Amino acid sequence: MISTPTRFPDFFRLRQKFDAPRVEDIPSTVATSLTALRLDQRIEPGARVAITAGSRGIANMPAILKSIVAFFRELGAEPFIVPSMGSHGGGTAEGQLHVLHSYGITEEFCGCPILSSMETVVVCETEEGIPVHFDQNAFSADHVVVCNRVKPHTGFVGEIESGLMKMMLIGLGKRAGAQIYHQAIKDYSFGQIVRSVARHVLSQCRVLAGVAIVENGNEETALIEAVLPDRFEEREKELLRLAKQYMAKLPFDWADVLLVDEIGKNISGTGMDTNVIGRKYNDHVAREDETPKVRLIGIRNLSAATYGNALGIGLSEFCLRRVVEKMNAEVTAINSLTGGHPTGAMVPIQFETDRELLTAMLNNIGLLPPEKAGAIWIKNTLEVQEIACSAAYFEEAQKRPDLEVLSEPRPLPFGDDGMLPAYLDEAGF
Repeated sequence: MISTPTRFPDFFRLRQKFDAPRVEDIPSTVATSLTALRLDQRIEPGARVAITAGSRGIANMPAILKSIVAFFRELGAEPFIVPSMGSHGGGTAEGQLHVLHSYGITEEFCGCPILSSMETVVVCETEEGIPVHFDQNAFSADHVVVCNRVKPHTGFVGEIESGLMKMMLIGLGKRAGAQIYHQAIKDYSFGQIVRSVARHVLSQCRVLAGVAIVENGNEETALIEAVLPDRFEEREKELLRLAKQYMAKLPFDWADVLLVDEIGKNISGTGMDTNVIGRKYNDHVAREDETPKVRLIGIRNLSAATYGNALGIGLSEFCLRRVVEKMNAEVTAINSLTGGHPTGAMVPIQFETDRELLTAMLNNIGLLPPEKAGAIWIKNTLEVQEIACSAAYFEEAQKRPDLEVLSEPRPLPFGDDGMLPAYLDEAGF
């Protein structure tokens, strides 16, 4: 179907060196941080404590939740976990429970019940006329502990993006809340909605504390910090700046072609992190002040843990046919419409083999000979410590102290079937 270029670029493997502080002892860190809040003075024996668990593949999340549960058990409380993930999991209670189980977040491991429901209580209405939805099980608890990773959001920019504040809205708001809040974003800024809704949640939903997580560029836990509700907003601003400092990125600020092994909701809310691929504001082009500037993106597969949710496929121009075959159109549509991002579910041009896919991409980058293209190959946008790059970057990579070149440029390892290895780390570079 597509003519083959004279030759593909040769690729070499490199490793990025990130600023990477790491929490070594999860249980001790969680217990020490929560103890510092003196919560023992506010917990009555037998008090029911709801703890949030989201839908992202956060490092050490099962261990962090288990440690929070153990802390409150020690105080004589009765903790339980509530799935807090908007419309993920197909927007069903069973689907959201399945998502948690796939991450290893189970009743047996965490040592407490997991109460999954899509039912919400409408607590009140904001000054903007927005109904405030809150998970029914969490609302019935004596206390709520909000646990989430603080990081740059994939669609919004501000002093507060993704973290404790967003979890109180989108996560605990379930599908009903997530849908109305994303609709409201068409009329109001994300910051205004977050502050307005959060103010009512904090005053009426018995939020006891938050447990904020920051990760380093190696996808490891860099910080765990318990925060009192009256400091959520102030502390989250500070932690967001830290998260941006630690966040992994592509090593170069341009690419003609970006090849992505997999996308998925466990990787990013948009399937692939727009902060990494440079498409936070527009699906198919970087804004003038945004990097990296990636001309074309090709997707090779869906992650197993996304369970057919292919949100983010619409941010690419090309994909393998198997991506669309694995896509659960209904689940993807529910998530994209709830999040107000219908274009994120649009299907790009499809090809049967990697050879055809890359040929089409390299034939659409302009007059530059295909073998000289700037091409980057990554597993996913969460794991970019070790990647493969075309020879166009080789000279620069050798001079950069933050990069370690692991191999010489060599031809892509296509099989007789026209396919590359399933994942970059199996390519033998």
